[in-house]
Amino acid sequence: MSPGLEVVRAGALTTVQDEGRTGLAHLGVPRAGALDGPARRLANRLVGNTPDAAVLETTLTGCAVRVTGARPVVAVVGGAGCRVTVDGRPAAWGAPVRVPAGAVLEAGPAVHGLRGYLAFAGGLVPEPVLGSRSADLLSGLGPPVLREGDLLPLGPAGAAPVVEPVPWPGAPAGLVLPLHPGPRDDWFTDGALRTLTTAAYRVSERSNRIGLRTEGPALRRSRDGELPSEGMVLGAVQVPPDGLPLVFLNDHPTTGGYPVVGVVAEAALADAAQAVPGTPVRFVRA
Repeated sequence: MSPGLEVVRAGALTTVQDEGRTGLAHLGVPRAGALDGPARRLANRLVGNTPDAAVLETTLTGCAVRVTGARPVVAVVGGAGCRVTVDGRPAAWGAPVRVPAGAVLEAGPAVHGLRGYLAFAGGLVPEPVLGSRSADLLSGLGPPVLREGDLLPLGPAGAAPVVEPVPWPGAPAGLVLPLHPGPRDDWFTDGALRTLTTAAYRVSERSNRIGLRTEGPALRRSRDGELPSEGMVLGAVQVPPDGLPLVFLNDHPTTGGYPVVGVVAEAALADAAQAVPGTPVRFVRA
């Protein structure tokens, strides 16, 4: 019997994610993929997978899975810090763990950070859709959000796991987001642009995989009216009618009609993936 996983506890929001569906925005297909790409790649490296292998992405509450089949599976739990157990016994976080056949690997609630990544030797291999195994919450493409009882196949194990200790980045105490102004910064007053790069914002609890929403001072427009819908990119900072900046993340729509005051560099978005509600946010000119 081929190795696989059975979902025992799905958690608040657990999805299958790989690198996502890049290069299809002109067809209206969102990117999707793991929000914390460095964490996903490191977890894959530790279990001997290629960097693009699919993993589980958890949100705040973790998840638990049982290893099916007749062989043990090597796994790594990384990203958000949490308690890790195998059949209730403590196991290592951020390092390869051998999970016997029939045993339950559990990633507990996050104690720092927001999103955890569970990588398994061989990678998760649900049927790909448009070249990716990622779940996209906006379009519905890819595997559905995990539920108790779901079964997930695993591929054949590749290279040997990494045995030496590897440092993991910590969860951010605050976000500093480098901002490239435009293309619609001329839709805002000079005062609003100063506010954006000097005021203190916070991560809103309404944030999700589509975008990081903020709380703080609203940005005033210099003109009224509506924009025709135009293309949106990862990291675009869109300003809806409430005036509060919204940073688009991986499940963002490919088009939108609210003005984009600037674009955050993609390299800064991994920290945004781990920022819990209430985390301070500062926008600085790139």
